[in-house]
Amino acid sequence: MITGTPGQQLQRIKIFDTTMRDGEQSPGCSMNLEEKLRIAEYLDGMGVDVMEAGFPIASVGDFEAVSEVSKVVKNAKVAGLARSGRKDIERAWEALKHAKQPRIHTFISTSPLHMQHKLQMTPEQVHSAIIDSVSHARNLCDDVEWSPEDGTRTERDFLCRCVESAIKAGASTINIPDTVGYTMPDEFFDIISALCNRVPNIDKAIISVHCHNDLGLAVANTLSAIRAGARQAECTINGIGERAGNASLEEIVMGLKVRQDLMPFDTSIVTKKIIGASRLLSSVTGFAVQPNKAIVGANAFAHEAGIHQDGVLKHAGTYEIMTPESVGLTQSSLVLGKHSGRHAFRDKLEQLGCQLGDNAIQEAFVRFKALADKKKDVYDEDIIALVKDEMTHAAESIKFSTLHVIAGSTGPQKAYLEMEIDGVICSQESTGDGPVDATFNAISEIVPHSARLQLYQVHAVTEGTDAQAQVTVRLEEDGKTVNGQGADTDTLVASAKAYINALNKLADKRSKTAPEMLSA
Repeated sequence: MITGTPGQQLQRIKIFDTTMRDGEQSPGCSMNLEEKLRIAEYLDGMGVDVMEAGFPIASVGDFEAVSEVSKVVKNAKVAGLARSGRKDIERAWEALKHAKQPRIHTFISTSPLHMQHKLQMTPEQVHSAIIDSVSHARNLCDDVEWSPEDGTRTERDFLCRCVESAIKAGASTINIPDTVGYTMPDEFFDIISALCNRVPNIDKAIISVHCHNDLGLAVANTLSAIRAGARQAECTINGIGERAGNASLEEIVMGLKVRQDLMPFDTSIVTKKIIGASRLLSSVTGFAVQPNKAIVGANAFAHEAGIHQDGVLKHAGTYEIMTPESVGLTQSSLVLGKHSGRHAFRDKLEQLGCQLGDNAIQEAFVRFKALADKKKDVYDEDIIALVKDEMTHAAESIKFSTLHVIAGSTGPQKAYLEMEIDGVICSQESTGDGPVDATFNAISEIVPHSARLQLYQVHAVTEGTDAQAQVTVRLEEDGKTVNGQGADTDTLVASAKAYINALNKLADKRSKTAPEMLSA
């Protein structure tokens, strides 16, 4: 048995990743099938215990994603979310039946506020629905997880009664969600302690927790719940999710790893894959990680203050409580250039945690050589941006081809754009209030749409005037929000790629119709 401090034995905490389900509910974070499969395979190799692949009844796309993820995952359990209705549960099982280790995760609201205003059901009706839904799920699948939505605002006696009944009906995991990010660490500790002490059959189930970050306490609440007896943590890569997001997988895992002196727990996560997971998700969703984000932010291991730099140079432990290498972070270097070969490029991708197939590596290598001809120095960040851009645009039906822009202070600003749509080249010349506006106008002429531009953001990948620009574009149409991303040494080309990427995502999302009461 692994031990932390002398005399301590580390208990195992299961990591339940819901990046592909709850994370995808973050505005602009929708993922297509290919993207979910890439994430699923990476999470499986990373060591997550359970991955929630989607909400099968939500749409045909969600059903297909859960079904296909179930076929490729080799080690982790695959979960599908379902409300308490029988159609939801049966649809979830239909999607999960190919999995080596399937899990049906069913839920219903239990707080007075939700029961009265959302469900319009009495507590007795909800209690009866719990027994019926869990029993039905258990008849289909050996592994059933049950969640009382808005659990932290549920009356304590009723919560204990519902948990006891869910376990009797066949649930082997009881998940307590802080659905609206309302609870405080001490309060959540008391809730989990009450379940451990008052529910007579609690020993027949694993207690799980699912915390949202509305008050910035999701990770703190999760760790507090673990101290009280929870043995499964539900979380997402980079903390993405509805509203302010979910508890961050990397923060929970590294919190447990770094503070085993206070919390004698461990996980199965291969921590050196954390940075790779963060970068993969960022490339798929177009959501950049804030620089000061714990563990995976660009500044997480940066030291600017003189006194900090002096301390770190003398002994890293003075200001670093974990090593960059422990989470898979490598030092930025200039080892690659226009004379570098394919083998060296492949090795660099592996060091950076970028996983690509042979064909994708070849395409990325061609783009790397072109980049090396343009830039004097090629940094690790350049390669990451290049690979991210390659993965972002590889499967698009609408593709960027060429762009020529006339700009300047005297105007008029013009853009001549060529795009490929399902293999056919289309072109358009447009004017606008500046080169970006002219470019976007040209795109809109070729691909008419009613989407509204909500965000246009540019940042340099590295230093220098020859740095690649990484552009994020957010479009909104009929309540559907998507983020598009593009990278290039030419900011206008990157802008066009980002806008086109957003249009591709919007087209994919138009076919998705989410059911009511999607939460937990």
